[in-house]
Amino acid sequence: MVKRLDVALVVDLEATCWEGRPPEGQESEIIEIGLCPMDLKTGERLEKRSILVKPQYSEVSAFCTELTTITPQMLAADGVPLTDALRILKKEYDAKSRLFVSWGDYDRRQLERECKAKGLGYPFGPGHMNAKTLFSLRHGLSSELGMARALDHVGEELVGTHHRGHDDAYNIALLFWRTLDLASLQSG
Repeated sequence: MVKRLDVALVVDLEATCWEGRPPEGQESEIIEIGLCPMDLKTGERLEKRSILVKPQYSEVSAFCTELTTITPQMLAADGVPLTDALRILKKEYDAKSRLFVSWGDYDRRQLERECKAKGLGYPFGPGHMNAKTLFSLRHGLSSELGMARALDHVGEELVGTHHRGHDDAYNIALLFWRTLDLASLQSG
């Protein structure tokens, strides 16, 4: 498989969550795949997309709605099964051959875990870039920052709603680009 390094797929997942442990019989499941494809030559954020996903085994708690603004009604009206969401990543974004970027390792692990548990094919290739660690190394930090604090660290405002996948992916793409600083590499 040819690795295409023209566009990075910056992804941020939101999942069902509770204040404390999940209720009996429920588990953390993906409810949103936020996506921001980013041109690796220019740093342009090409799109901000939210793919809402209907959970199979859990319900959206009031705590989860307060955190993400995602309601059960939104998922009932606009959510798709995870299989359809993964198909979108593969077919519309060529996810198997593009760089998968997320803020930390949670998103990769959650997606791998859920795909395995549900017998679904993992949509990305073997490569994954943890932008959170890369950012911390690049800035000489002794510990990793959350996405909102990282934006503040570089003097940028958070765009959109924190803990909405598409908005977080859009912000992470900016941080990733600023961390790579590809523009200065190309001119030097």
